Amino acid sequence: MLLATAAQPFAVAAKDNAFTVSPAPSPPAGEQPGVDSAAAALARFGIPADRLSLSLKPDAGAAHYRVRIRGGHIEAEGTSPVALVRGVATTLEKLGRLHVSWEGRRLGALDALPDMDTGEVASPFALRAYLNTCTYGYTTPWWGWDRWEQEIDWMAAHGVDTPLAMEGQEYVWRELWRESGLSETAIAEGLSAAPFLPWQRMGNLAGYRAPLSSGWIEKKHQLQLRILARMRALGMKPVLPAFAGYVPEAFAKAHPKARIYKMRAWEGFPPTYWLDPSDPLFTQLAARFVTLYNRTYGEGEYYLADAFNEMIPPIAEDGSDAAAAEYGDSIANTAATRAAALPPAVRDARLAAYGERLYGSITAAAPKATWVMQGWLFGADKAFWTPEAIAAFLSRVPDDRMLILDIGNDRYPGIWQKTDAFDGKAWTYGYVHNYGGSNPVYGDLEFYRRDMAALHADPRKGRLTGFGLFPEGLHSNSVVYDYAYDLAWGEPDRPLADWLGEHLKARYGEASPALVKAWEQAAAGAYRTRYWEPRWWQQHAGAYLFFKRPMAEGADYPEAPGDPAKLREGITALLAAAPGKPSKLLTYDIVDLTRHYASRELDHLLKATLAAYRDGKLAEGDRTRVRMGTLARRIDLLAGNQQETLGSWIADARTYGDTPAEKARFEEEAKAIVTVWGGEGHLSDYASRAWQGLYSGYYLPRWESFLTAQRAAAAGGKPLDEPATLGAIRAWEQQWIADGRLWKRKSPKDPIRLVRDILNETQP
Repeated sequence: MLLATAAQPFAVAAKDNAFTVSPAPSPPAGEQPGVDSAAAALARFGIPADRLSLSLKPDAGAAHYRVRIRGGHIEAEGTSPVALVRGVATTLEKLGRLHVSWEGRRLGALDALPDMDTGEVASPFALRAYLNTCTYGYTTPWWGWDRWEQEIDWMAAHGVDTPLAMEGQEYVWRELWRESGLSETAIAEGLSAAPFLPWQRMGNLAGYRAPLSSGWIEKKHQLQLRILARMRALGMKPVLPAFAGYVPEAFAKAHPKARIYKMRAWEGFPPTYWLDPSDPLFTQLAARFVTLYNRTYGEGEYYLADAFNEMIPPIAEDGSDAAAAEYGDSIANTAATRAAALPPAVRDARLAAYGERLYGSITAAAPKATWVMQGWLFGADKAFWTPEAIAAFLSRVPDDRMLILDIGNDRYPGIWQKTDAFDGKAWTYGYVHNYGGSNPVYGDLEFYRRDMAALHADPRKGRLTGFGLFPEGLHSNSVVYDYAYDLAWGEPDRPLADWLGEHLKARYGEASPALVKAWEQAAAGAYRTRYWEPRWWQQHAGAYLFFKRPMAEGADYPEAPGDPAKLREGITALLAAAPGKPSKLLTYDIVDLTRHYASRELDHLLKATLAAYRDGKLAEGDRTRVRMGTLARRIDLLAGNQQETLGSWIADARTYGDTPAEKARFEEEAKAIVTVWGGEGHLSDYASRAWQGLYSGYYLPRWESFLTAQRAAAAGGKPLDEPATLGAIRAWEQQWIADGRLWKRKSPKDPIRLVRDILNETQP
């Protein structure tokens, strides 16, 4: 409606995540853009500068590098600092001397390096993209410079040069709304809490758990100055935010004559407000935002504006269809019916105007800019976004001034083929892989290899410009990211077994044939799954049944993807092949595979308990329930070995606070995003994590409460009052979020022994 009104862990301890509010827009002294920045990144990996000779060979063609080793000295030349870091890091990786991952870094001895020459190694992609708008809510809201510095180095080692850089933008939004006449109170109340800001930025919600701390805004402002300085010093081209049309409710009410539409209520949140690009206010606000952003952080080449993320574009002349729109991926879709009722010419004209004005609003302030948008919506709501609708939306934007991030090819493949490679626009190909930071062990390594080989061979790919990985959350399944970015540097036909042997030697320091074979067995059980379908079963989010909000229908939960028998065989073989004292990273991987295997077994016990109580078999249900609780607590202890725990997440959030009250608020927000999420829709447990603290402290108590009620009903011969039971559980969830418990990490004394105990307890 138109409104009339050694292994060095990647995670950083909270005490090391401290902040200063001093500007740092330039690289540190002695580190200048180019060779010095590449050398500094390699030095942070532990590679001495006197072992390196680096040189830049700028080239307008494909990114490439060449590394020569002579007498133990490493000489590298590349087309950018990123290419230099990538070249040296991957060469040492292939020699088993260097490994860089989220879980830790390993640098082996650099003596006795063999003489060699890699020849010129080129990437078939001009750009290697990375990150998702949602990553900034599910993973990074509490990151400081120490953690971001490690991530940027990770990007360089993997050859990433076009990352999304979304930190620090609320500093600019606040200034924009101040200039627009909004009060400080209205601005603060309109900005959501830190973990929920990605969806504020995309127009899905506004003001959730407001106000946003001004201290948090300032810290992220200073942080973004450092992030962009480092990215630019390494020759990266960060993707910066732009104005997509969403305005605060207070702004909408202050401009009753503007063409401002009330959009749909996304996942049960109150509707948001979108300013039609045809309104003169749109161009003014959009250009001013980019101007303010560039004045604050420097001008960029790429600007992201996602106007319709899981939101249907208003097509009716007065926007009256906007609030009635329903998103097509997760709820019954009426968009196709509404669109079909309109003459195609009307729909296409509106969409073409939207696209043209969105692009023009960016270039009005940054004339050389390229408009970037995520292509998720084209697959997720394909009932509305037909090839014809997509063509119309893109039709008036210059082909070489737009970049579409086709992120969902592991879930919505083939959109680019149905649209003639996005009708001539530049685009990147890639995968989301991770949703919500939820961390079951999965991926499909063979699929990535076959899929990318097929992509290269397809003559219909048009202006394919880049490849990227676009995870919503980080810190899980790092093998997927290592392999996929290696494929992006020109080795799509290389057998997985060959790559895996090199990878494991670099990761662990040694990898016997038996160990590599064991990993292949484990991968056959877990890493042949393209998309983790159970995470969204029957509109209930959660990686496993045990992570989902309790429900009686869980007794009919389907078997999860993968092959648990092969996974168990692989874990057993890894234990047999491991040296007497496994390295930290080998221990980490064995624990993670076991945690996943045991979580699947936990689901089986839970299903059996639900079914037994449903059928009145109380004694049988009691037996499986006890086993379930025992196993859940065992997994919880085992997960204390891993990179993140509920306690570490809370500690990082509290570190951002400047007062006891602010620390407590951030703690509650951190707990909320990984549990209840928010709203009245389907998002509870969407970002569920296999973390210590959540298994025994959150998921288990919820299910115990439900099972107690179910058993009592069965014993009394009465049906379960499920609404009342769930009402009590929801109330408990809110109490849990606010209870102030910090859930400090408890590391298992002997994780490998605990793995063996869990395997013994879960005998087939």
